[in-house]
Formats: sequence, structure tokens, C-alpha cells
Amino acid sequence: MAGLPSTIYNTVFKRTSTFALACVCATFFFERTFDLGSEYLFEKVNEGKLWKHIKHNYEK
Repeated sequence: MAGLPSTIYNTVFKRTSTFALACVCATFFFERTFDLGSEYLFEKVNEGKLWKHIKHNYEK
């Protein structure tokens, strides 16, 4: 287990360019995951109140 921190350090944190790339990738995946999670939560909380749930009542 002692080799894992040194491996992570040598592959990610040792060079600024790889650290910056890791930050950009982590930010992208976090943003995407947060967006999907918040959208899902909003849909669940407002289920039955959104237009896509009630539009069949108003369409001819």
C-alpha cells in the first residue's frame, strides 16, 4: 500500500501539466455528475407538476 501514494504522486502531482490536466478532467466529470444528479432530484421533487407530465391534459 505504500507504493500507491508514490505512484499517484509520480503520475499526477509531480508535473504541473499532468496535475492541471487531472484538475480539468475531474472538474468536467464532477460538473457532469452534479448536473445529472440535480436534474434527477428536480424531476423527482416536481413530479406531476412539470409541463411534460401534464401536457396530455391540454393537447387535443
